[in-house]
Amino acid sequence: MGTLLGFDFGPRKIGIAVGQTVTGSATPLITLRSHREKPDWPRIERLVREWRPDAAVVGLPYNMDDTETEIAPRAKRFARQLEGRFGLPVHLVDERLTTIEARRQLGKQASSPEVVDAMAAKLILETWLCEHH
Repeated sequence: MGTLLGFDFGPRKIGIAVGQTVTGSATPLITLRSHREKPDWPRIERLVREWRPDAAVVGLPYNMDDTETEIAPRAKRFARQLEGRFGLPVHLVDERLTTIEARRQLGKQASSPEVVDAMAAKLILETWLCEHH
């Protein structure tokens, strides 16, 4: 494996990051707004074509008591759609507290939800990279 795309899925917007298995690091890319709670597939497709990832990592939202949140089934559906549309292996990773950590790391820049979601995607991807490196 080499290049990975990471996704912080939400019904209204999806943060996206790119990472490398060689370095074990990731970089925030963009946050895409959904249309009527449907992902912006044309823009996601452009990112897949541009970065040509070997796999994707999607954050799976959990509550602090280890139960899945109410949007977890939608995140799983998004992961299956990514896999089906682009033929990518998709890995799910616990994304608990990534948004809080993204806000902490960004400090004053955290006022933009788009920046926070892309940073959360970076953290999700780095979590997976640390677990599989």
